Amino acid sequence: MPDLLFHNGPIYTLDPQQPLVDALLVRDDRIISVGPAPVVRSVIEGHYEEVNLNGHALMPGLTDAHIHLMWTGLNALSIDLDEVASLNVALDRIAAHAAQLPDGAWVRGHGWNHALWGNRWPTAADLDRVTAGHPALLSRKDGHSVWLNSAGLQLAGVDAATGDPSGGAIQRDAQGEPNGILLETANDLGYDAVPDYTYAEKRTAMQQAIAHCHRLGLTSLHMPEGPAALAIFRDLRDANELRIRGLCHLRYNQLDQAIELGLRSGLGDEWVRVGGVKIFSDGSLGSCTCHMLAPFVGTESNYGLPTVPEEELHAAVIKAATNGIALAIHAIGDRANRNVLDALSHPAVRAAHCAMPHRIEHAQHLDPADIDRFAQLGVVASMQPIHATADMEIAERLLGRERCASSYAWQPLLRSGAILAFGSDAPVETFDPWRGIHAAVTRQRPDNTPPGGWHPELAISLQAALDAYTLGPTHASAETALKGALIAGKLADLVVLDADPFAIPSAELQRVRVLQTVVGGQSVWEAPA
Repeated sequence: MPDLLFHNGPIYTLDPQQPLVDALLVRDDRIISVGPAPVVRSVIEGHYEEVNLNGHALMPGLTDAHIHLMWTGLNALSIDLDEVASLNVALDRIAAHAAQLPDGAWVRGHGWNHALWGNRWPTAADLDRVTAGHPALLSRKDGHSVWLNSAGLQLAGVDAATGDPSGGAIQRDAQGEPNGILLETANDLGYDAVPDYTYAEKRTAMQQAIAHCHRLGLTSLHMPEGPAALAIFRDLRDANELRIRGLCHLRYNQLDQAIELGLRSGLGDEWVRVGGVKIFSDGSLGSCTCHMLAPFVGTESNYGLPTVPEEELHAAVIKAATNGIALAIHAIGDRANRNVLDALSHPAVRAAHCAMPHRIEHAQHLDPADIDRFAQLGVVASMQPIHATADMEIAERLLGRERCASSYAWQPLLRSGAILAFGSDAPVETFDPWRGIHAAVTRQRPDNTPPGGWHPELAISLQAALDAYTLGPTHASAETALKGALIAGKLADLVVLDADPFAIPSAELQRVRVLQTVVGGQSVWEAPA
């Protein structure tokens, strides 16, 4: 493969030693030289190809540090209710889909959000009217609640005698009968009744989702999806079909098996490696199941829901860390974040050797007293900026404006010395990283509202946002020597952009588009001419 010389455009390296250069040379899968064009040209050996940037910006490939890739791909096989603004419209869409299914097939769907439906939770009775006898299960937008019809509840074995599982809840009507909504760990009662997708369907879904990632300039992913994603990534790599790099987290219910097998964080290669163990410590804001220090507004005793008892969480954290498995713990509420930080501060955890740092996934709502603890404990804040702009109204309604002053607190975390690793949580939100970068810099929705941004004092600079999509994730995966900046010797994972992000107004950041994505020196996406 000939050398590739990129030139004639601003090249943002994200290397503080030389942040802006005008030429970059790639040989095979590595960056060989970066700097002034005459210097870079001097190291060319033999045949090479020139890539004229024509004034377009080049920068490191981006990482989505929290994406459910398989879930994202498989959603194409079910009813999409994302942003559907009324229950009646949702039911019409479900009815049209159900009418096309063969007898006995499940109605599957995703993306519904009762906050758009006057905060009225849907019921099994609603679904019964439109599913034509098919069992049905549809997941809420955040994945923390599922909605079943009566046939689905029956196949799941959920009735009035079914108790709430630990860390979950079954919504019930006035007579104590399940009303169709399962929360948190109770979701599994529904999912266990639905036939699983085949391996081939999952593989194809992930390949299609990877292709979409390339169009967005994503070259690496951190995935909390367990062994299924790890197996498919290894399969694709072994078949020489993998064109994106993946860090695959394990699941909590597989921790003991992983330890018995000798799995450790960091095992793998530059294409696919083992991450940490994903543990849910609480639920979500939209489902009112995130664990809070004070009750939700308008309630006297609803503090949310710890999905793992505190003692069990602490024991699991110690077990994982002392066996070389880093922690990647979901925590959204301020009480959940405090509990997780307390667990990670245990002397046995601090003394344990893991190949990569521990991290808290989401870290959305923090008590101000806990912000500095991330840096003090070396815990990565794995956050999703687009959640802030998507949730701002519901956050103020459920938490009140005062508590929101330390919600999605990127600037205070950075100021304290914490490492930020940004992602999308797709398919909960779009995995277009430029939507996330825009949210991080402006604290505004894509239409640039509200004026001035929501709690703008918590916003960060464009440079910091780009770092959180590049250098931060490589710190989290202990791969700073391999990628994250355009430096000689690192992997040639690059993106060419249609606009220079440093030369446009911040209000335009969400409109940046990718012209070319390069992974390991190979072009994996080029925009149509």
